[in-house]
Amino acid sequence: MSEPVASTSSSKVFSILGKNLKANTAEELEPYLTQLKDLDGVEEVHLGGNSLGVEACQAIAEVLKTKKTLKVVDLADIFTGRLISEIPQAVSALCDSLTDHTSLVEIDLSDNAFGGRCADSLTNFLRSNTSFSIFKLNNNGLGPMGGEVIAKAVSENADKCRQEGKESSLRTIVCGRNRLENGSADAWAEAFEKHGKLREIKMPQNGIRMEGIASLAKGLSKNPDLELLDLQDNTATKTGTRSIVKQLSKWPNLRHLNLSDCLLGSSGGIALAKSLSLGSNPKMEELKLQYGEFDKRTVELLTEAIAQHLKDLKVLELNGNRFSEDDDCVEELKKALALHGNEDALDELDDMEEVDEDEEEEESEEEAKSESEKEDEDKAGEPLDGVAKGEETDFLPATTVKATDE
Repeated sequence: MSEPVASTSSSKVFSILGKNLKANTAEELEPYLTQLKDLDGVEEVHLGGNSLGVEACQAIAEVLKTKKTLKVVDLADIFTGRLISEIPQAVSALCDSLTDHTSLVEIDLSDNAFGGRCADSLTNFLRSNTSFSIFKLNNNGLGPMGGEVIAKAVSENADKCRQEGKESSLRTIVCGRNRLENGSADAWAEAFEKHGKLREIKMPQNGIRMEGIASLAKGLSKNPDLELLDLQDNTATKTGTRSIVKQLSKWPNLRHLNLSDCLLGSSGGIALAKSLSLGSNPKMEELKLQYGEFDKRTVELLTEAIAQHLKDLKVLELNGNRFSEDDDCVEELKKALALHGNEDALDELDDMEEVDEDEEEEESEEEAKSESEKEDEDKAGEPLDGVAKGEETDFLPATTVKATDE
């Protein structure tokens, strides 16, 4: 062969990324397989941007079994145009070839149209390999049932670690755009709690509602090293937001929080900003709260939090909320950012939501009603959220959320 068929930026990396191959058989992949076989000490394999059939995947798997130095296996976007009936067997072959690879750090299966029917294909690997620390499964169409299958396998991974007397290696989970909804939230929460050492969780665009958000937050509360939480474009509302707020003090290393498009609402935004004002998250670098349906009261409280505690905040996204870029609170916010040399942190406020007086009055009444309902629950013996009720808790001092601006 006159020229290499795969990209090798070094002797430790094998890549056919983006070659647009359509390989059904081992023979069609033979030149690439030969090159991979000949790479001693290979640490990274990138197969994305191709269409690989069952036999082709089985042939690759046979080679991967022998590569015990692998650290990164990129299997994203490898089934373009394939029938759903082909994918489970192909996924099983590839994943099962890695079950005993103790050097493995990262596996990426994103952008493959698995659907829930293919979830079982990953479970043997997830239950067996306790070495990998980064798991990416983004945009696979799992659905609630498929998500639950995956989450339970991740839980079993933690169980195996415990049985072996070792600490969990899992640090990063990326599982966005999978229609997980509330149906898999409890299973994910259990998995989070069992692992306990997670640092990055990305679960955007999953249709998870407030009850599911609350469950996830509770599970993540057992992970004190959490640095990144991305729940963008789920439906937190005030209930889910308050559940997150309750746990903020347990994540002192939190650097990135993305709750954009989560419909926090006025009371949710206020609760979040007040919690940040306590200084329990001093390492915050990115705070994304776009399209949250909160008003300038939240901005005023964020300004205090930034001035006093968030000196490292380099990215602040507030576009699409219910205040004007010309409001005095925005100018004060910019001054607070400038105190720490972060005057460019704020995003463009070019798509702000306008609220008419009738809607504002209706929202104020709804907030007042919410407070009344919380008081009724308290009298009935139900647990209360201290932020909503204005009571002193272990994460927020006693406050009163006003229904209207003074």
